[in-house]
Amino acid sequence: MAPMVPLEALPPADLGFSVLHQKVDLDIDLISRSLRGSTELTISPHSPDLRTICLNARQMELKGVIINGKAPAGVKLQSVYDRASLPWRAGVHQYHMLQDRIEKAMRARPEEELVVTLPRSLKIEELDPSSEQAQSILLSKSLGSNRRESDIIAVDPLQAPKSALEQAGRFAPITLYVQYDIARLRDGIQFAGFEEGDSQYPHAYTTNSTLPGAACCLFPCVDNVSSRCTWEISIKCPKTLGDAFSRSKPMISKPKGHVNGARPKNRGVFDDHLDSFSVEEKALDLSVICSGDMTDEVGYPDKIIDPNDPSRRATSYLVSKEVSAQHIGFCIGPFEQIDLATFRESTEDDRLGQNAVPLLGYCLPGRMADLQNTCFPLAKAVDFFTMNYGSYPFSNYKVCFVDDTAEEVLHTAALSICSNRLLFPEDVLEPIDPVTRTLVHALASQWIGIDIIAKDPVDIWAIVGISYFITDTFMRKLSGKNQYRFNQKKLTDRVVELDIDRPSLGEMGPLLALDPSEMDFMSLKAPLVLFILDQRLIKAGSSTHGLMRVISRIFLNAKVGDLANSALDTPYFVRQCEKLGHTKLDQFFAQWVDGAGCPKFRVGQRFNKKKLVVEMTITQVQNENLKDRDLESSTFIRDVKEDQNEIYAGGIQNTFTGPMTIRIHEADGTPYEHIIEIKEPMQKVEIPYNTKYKRLKRSRRHKEQSTVSGTADLIGEDSGDSLLYSLGDVLRSEEEIKRWHLAEWTQEDEDRMSHESYEWIRMDADFEWICKMSLTMPGYMWVSQLQQDRDVVAQLESIQYLEIQKGHPLISTFLIRTLMDQRYFHGVRTSAALALSNSARDEFNWIGMLHLEKAHQELFCYPDSSMTRPNDFFDRAAYNVQKTIPQAVAKVRDASGRATFRVRHWLFDKLRYNDNSSNEFSDAHYISGLMVALATAMATKPPPIANDDDDFMDDGGDDLQFHHACLEEIDRHRRIDEWIPSYQNIISQTALKCKQILAQAGVIKINAIDYLQYTADGTSDILRLHAFSNLMELGLAHHPAVLRWFLTVLGSDPSFYVRSHMLRILGTTLGAIAVGEASQPATTNSAPLEDNGGLIVETEASTEVRKADLARKQTVSGAVAALREELGSNTTLQEGLWNAITSPTISLHQMWQLLDICDKLYIPQTSMVLAIKFPRYWKCTKVGKGKVLFSRTDRIRMKPRPPSIRPPQTQQQQQQQQPPPQRPAPPPHKPSIIKLKINPSASQSATTPTPKTATTSTTTTSSTPSTATAAAVTPTPTSSNYPFLQHHKPPATTTPVIKRENSTNSTSSLSSIPSGTAANMAAPPQRTLLKPPKPPPQQQPPASAAKPAQPATLQRTASSSSVEGRDGGSNNRKNSDSGSKKNNDGLVRRDSGSSGTNPGGKPKLTIKFKLGGGSGGGGAGGAGGAGSPPS
Repeated sequence: MAPMVPLEALPPADLGFSVLHQKVDLDIDLISRSLRGSTELTISPHSPDLRTICLNARQMELKGVIINGKAPAGVKLQSVYDRASLPWRAGVHQYHMLQDRIEKAMRARPEEELVVTLPRSLKIEELDPSSEQAQSILLSKSLGSNRRESDIIAVDPLQAPKSALEQAGRFAPITLYVQYDIARLRDGIQFAGFEEGDSQYPHAYTTNSTLPGAACCLFPCVDNVSSRCTWEISIKCPKTLGDAFSRSKPMISKPKGHVNGARPKNRGVFDDHLDSFSVEEKALDLSVICSGDMTDEVGYPDKIIDPNDPSRRATSYLVSKEVSAQHIGFCIGPFEQIDLATFRESTEDDRLGQNAVPLLGYCLPGRMADLQNTCFPLAKAVDFFTMNYGSYPFSNYKVCFVDDTAEEVLHTAALSICSNRLLFPEDVLEPIDPVTRTLVHALASQWIGIDIIAKDPVDIWAIVGISYFITDTFMRKLSGKNQYRFNQKKLTDRVVELDIDRPSLGEMGPLLALDPSEMDFMSLKAPLVLFILDQRLIKAGSSTHGLMRVISRIFLNAKVGDLANSALDTPYFVRQCEKLGHTKLDQFFAQWVDGAGCPKFRVGQRFNKKKLVVEMTITQVQNENLKDRDLESSTFIRDVKEDQNEIYAGGIQNTFTGPMTIRIHEADGTPYEHIIEIKEPMQKVEIPYNTKYKRLKRSRRHKEQSTVSGTADLIGEDSGDSLLYSLGDVLRSEEEIKRWHLAEWTQEDEDRMSHESYEWIRMDADFEWICKMSLTMPGYMWVSQLQQDRDVVAQLESIQYLEIQKGHPLISTFLIRTLMDQRYFHGVRTSAALALSNSARDEFNWIGMLHLEKAHQELFCYPDSSMTRPNDFFDRAAYNVQKTIPQAVAKVRDASGRATFRVRHWLFDKLRYNDNSSNEFSDAHYISGLMVALATAMATKPPPIANDDDDFMDDGGDDLQFHHACLEEIDRHRRIDEWIPSYQNIISQTALKCKQILAQAGVIKINAIDYLQYTADGTSDILRLHAFSNLMELGLAHHPAVLRWFLTVLGSDPSFYVRSHMLRILGTTLGAIAVGEASQPATTNSAPLEDNGGLIVETEASTEVRKADLARKQTVSGAVAALREELGSNTTLQEGLWNAITSPTISLHQMWQLLDICDKLYIPQTSMVLAIKFPRYWKCTKVGKGKVLFSRTDRIRMKPRPPSIRPPQTQQQQQQQQPPPQRPAPPPHKPSIIKLKINPSASQSATTPTPKTATTSTTTTSSTPSTATAAAVTPTPTSSNYPFLQHHKPPATTTPVIKRENSTNSTSSLSSIPSGTAANMAAPPQRTLLKPPKPPPQQQPPASAAKPAQPATLQRTASSSSVEGRDGGSNNRKNSDSGSKKNNDGLVRRDSGSSGTNPGGKPKLTIKFKLGGGSGGGGAGGAGGAGSPPS
C-alpha cells in the first residue's frame, strides 16, 4: 500500500495563478443523474511565464475550452474514474494494482486532472501598479468582500511583499471557459427518493467534505480550502416534482451501468414511480437552496424559465464573500420554508437593528412541526454570537434538512445541510441537548471554519477548538452553569481515558483524512484545552471575559483584513492570547497543543500542628505503571493505518507545569484559596492555616442539623453555621432513619472528625487542568465536600470517590440522601443512583437495593405501594432520575455474579406495568432503558431447565415460566413498535439489542432471521444498520449467507449513509476478529473440566498459544496476522469484497476504504487471469452464384481434438524420449465436404510451429519469476510469424509475455507490452487483458516484411448446400484446443496454445480471414475463443 503523504510534508501548493471569480452554470437531470455544465474562471497570473492552468476536474467529459476567446494550445484531462477499474479479470489479491491506479487522487493533496496549455498568441500583460484594476485585484485578495471604496487608495502594491499570492494584482487577468458533460454523477451529489418503492420525497444535494475531491466532481476548480474567490452559481432543474419524472429522454446519452445508487430502470418504472405520487405532490415546486444570496427577482418568474423547455427553470445565487470551492453547496427538492427569525424576541430585534441576521429553515413536506421544534434555539444563538463575537460574515443563514447524509451536518457558506435524523418532535426529550449543540456548532462554523480557515493542517485544532468553544459558551447560557460544568467534567474524564498513545493536537491535523475517529478525538480535546486556557486567562485578572475577548478580536481582524486570506495559524493565535491576556503562554501551548497525553496527580496531605501549615506532596505519576494498551475492535482500523503510515504517539511528558488553585475549607467553614505553581514532577508545598480557634464540635452540628430539618426557613443567629448542611440533609427524622435503614457515623468516626483541623481540601478548584487527581483524604472529608460544596464538579468528584470504594451501609446512606435531595443537580443525583449498586450486597443485607427500591417508590409510585404512577415527564430532572434508577438496579449482583430474582422481577414489573396514557411526552427512551436493564440482568443467569429440581432458584417464582414471560414482554414492545412506530424505531432497535445480549450470554439461541428481517429495503436506515451491527456482533460474519448479504448491501445500497456506516461496522467486525473479541456464544451445557487433582500443567504448546493471544491483543502485527489466518481463505469474503469494490454504486473514497481493508486481509499478488468463452461451431450455407454464407451456431465445442501435426522436438528431447507410438491415420474426408485452408503462398514464412504449454494463467511478481511461470511465457512469436503484430509493435521496455490464441486458431503473443498499455485499451465485458488491433477492412496484414502475402480467394469445389466446421481454418483445427481447461463457471482458461501450418497440398477452398474476436470470443477480441466468422 502506498503510504499516505502527510499534508505538512508536501510542498506549498503554488499553481502560478489565483482565481479571482468563478461562475458556474449547471443543468441537472434528476432522473438520469446526469449534468451539463459550464464554468468561467477569472484567473490572475502570478508571473508572465504562466503557460499551463491546472485544475481539479473529475468524472466529466469536456465539450469545449476557450481562453480569452481563443482555443488552447493543448488540453489534457485524466479522470480518475476511468482508472478506477482493472481492464482484466482480477480479485482481492490484486487489490494493490487497483490501489496504485487511484492513489494519486486519494492523496492529501491530489494531483490536478485538467491541464490547459495557454495558446502561444496569448501574452500575459503586466498592469500599472497604480491603476484602479490592479488596486482592486490586490484589495480583493487582501480584504476579501469586506473592503470599502475608500480603502483602495490605502494599499501600495509597490511596497507589498512579493509573495505568490500578492502577485495577483500585477498582471492582467485571463478568462478560462470550460464546457462539459457528466453522464455519471457518481460523487459530488447524492440523490434520494428516486428509487422504485422509496417513500422519501425525491431530492438531491451536494456531499461537501473538508477533504479534496468533492467539489471538483461537479465543476472544474481549484479544490483546495486555501483557494478562495467570489462565486456566481446558476442551477437549472425541473419546475415541479411531476416535471422531474415526465422527461421523455435523458439529457445526456448515458453509458451502460448505473451509478450513485441508481439502479437501471426503463421508462415504465419511472411512470410507475410517478403514479405513486398524488396530484398535489406532483404539483410541488422544486426549490434550489444554495450558498449565497438569491439574485433572481421573485416577482418576474418568466425571466428564469428555460425558453427551450418551459418545464425547467434556473435559479441564480451570488456569493460575494470569498470562500473555497469546498464550501459551495446546494439542495434541490420540494422543500418547505419557515422563517426562524420569528422565534427571536422583540427586544433582540430592537437591540440588534440592522445586524439582525435573517434565518430560514427548509425541510421536506410533513416535517415542518419537527423543524420548528428542533431549530427554534438558533435565533437566540445567532444573536448571542453577534453580540459577543462580532457581526455575522454573510448576509443570511439557511439550514436545510435532507435524507441519507453520512454526516449529521455538511458545512457550506451561509447554508448548513443537515440530516433529517436530527429532527425530533416536541414530545421527545432525549435529543434536546445533543441536537441543539450540533445545530449551534453548525452556526458557529460560519464564523470560524468557513469565513476563517486554518492556514496549515497543523492549525486545524484551533479552528475546531474555537468553533466548539463558542458553541459551549452559548450552551452554558441556554442550559445553565451547572449543566455546563458537569458536561465539561465528564468530557475531561473521557479525554484522560482516551489520550493514551495518541498524537498531539498539532500533529493530528494532517492525519484527519486517515480515519474519522481522529476528528472525533480532536473535537473532544481541542475545546477542552481552550476551556482551561479561558480559566487561566480569567484567573490572570486581565479580563472577566477571558478567551471570548481574544476570539472576538480575531474575528474583527479577519474582517478588516489583518488576517491574510482569513487564514488562522497557531503562532498568530498564541500572540493574540498573550497580548490580550498579558501573560506568557509558551509552556501552556507546548504542553497541551504540541505535547500529548494528560497529567495524573497523586496528592498526599497532613496537618502540621506545630507550624500550623498543611503540608502537601504533589506527584505526577503519568509515567508510572505503564502497560501496553490492548487493542480495541472499535479503533482497530485506525491503529493499523497509523502503524502502516508510521504515525507514532507523542512522547509522555514527565512534567506538566502551570498554576493550580487549592481550596481548603477550614474548621469555621470558610474556604481559603491558595495558588501554587506546579514546576517539578514531585513538589512539596506548605499552605498556611488561618483559623485561630478550635473546630466546631460534631455534637453542636447535629443539633443544628435537627434545627434545619425541622424548620428549614428558620434563620437564627447561628444561620451561618447551619448553611453548611444545606445539601443532603433529608431523611433525618428518627422514623425515616428506621424506615430507610440508614446508618450514622460511629463514635470512633465522630472522635476522629472532631480532631480534624479542616473540613476538606479541594485540588484544582478553578478547573484549570485536564487531569486525573488522586487525593488522599479521609472518607468523611469527601462526604463533607459532597454536602457542603456548592460546585457541581466538587460534588461529582465526591460521588466518584464513593463509587470506587467497597460498598458499605454508611456510603449507601449518604448516596441515598443525595439522590432524594432535589436541590442537587440532576447529574449528581443520577451518579449517586448508579453508585448505590455497589452497596447492594448480601453481606450488607442488600441495603443498596433497598434504597433504590424505596427511592423509586417514594418518587414515582403511589403512596405505600410499589405500583408506579402514570408517567409524567414534565420535570426533566425527575425524568432523568426515573430513567437512571432501573439502570442502577440492573447492576446489582450476588456473590456468584448473577442478578437475583428480586432484581429481575422488579425490572419486569416496571416494564410490564408502565403507563404513559396521561403523559404528554413520549416514553420510548424510558421503555428502551427498562428493556436493556431487564436483558442485562437476565444475561447473568442461565435459563431455568424444565423439570429440573436442582436448578438454583432465588424464589419460588424464578422458573421457566417467568423466563418466558420476560422474553415475551420484550417482544411485545417490539410488536407494538411495528404498528405504532416510536421515534427512530428506538424500541425495535432496543429489542434487537436485548436479543443480542441474551444470545451472547447463551440465554437464548441465535436466530439470524430475527435480525435479517430488518435488513431488507424499505426498513428505516437506522434500524437496518442496527440489525446488521447485531448480526456482526453475534459472530455471524462467519456465516457465508449472512456475510454475502452484508457485502451485497454494502456495495449496492443507494443510500450513502447506509454504505458509510456499514463500512464502519465492517471495520469493527474485523477488529473484533483480529483482537479475539468475537467469541462464540456461550452455551448453557458446557463440558465439565477435567479433574487433575488441583494441578495445572502448563505445556510448551499452551505457552505459545498464550503468547500468540497476547500478541494479537496488544500488537498490530499480531492482530493482522491473526485476522489473515482466520479470514484470509474465506472465499465468500473475497468474492463479496471484490464485488463491492468494483460496484459502480460506491463512491471513490469508499472504494479506497475497501481497498485498505483488503490490504489488512490479503497478501498482494501481481497476477491476472484470462477468461475466455467456449468455442462454437460455424455453419456454412450455400447461397448460390458462387457465394457461401457462414453463420454461428449454438453448438459448443467442449472437447479438444488431437493435434493433426506434432510439434517438432529438439535434438536433446529426441535423445531423451522414446519415439511415440504410431497413431492411425485419420479417415479421408468425404468429397462433399468443403475444406477451409490457408493459401500456402500466404503462410510460407510461418511454417515453424510453437510448442504447447499447459499454463492457464499468467502470474508476474516483483521477484524473479518461477520456472513454471517462465515456461508459460516462452517462446516469443515474432511479427514475421504473426502478421497482425506489425500493427502493434512493442517498445523496448517490456513486461512478462502474455500469450493467447487469436480467432483463427493461430497463436498470438504480445511480448513487449509497455507499462500502462492495458489501461488505455477498451475493457470488454469479460475483462480479458488485451485485444489485438483490427486490420483495415479488405486488406490482409502482410505475413512477412520481405514477401507480402497473397490475398485469399474463395474457390468453390463442391456442391454441398451446407456444412459445419469449427471457427477459423482447418490447418490447425485439432491442435487449437490443446491446453484448454474447463472451469466451474462455464469458461475456459487457456494457455498460449500452439499453432502449426499444413503446407502440403493445394487447398480446395481459399478464404480471407478477419482477425479479431466476434461476439463468441472471450475477452478482448475473442482471444482463444471461437473467433470471428470468415468474410
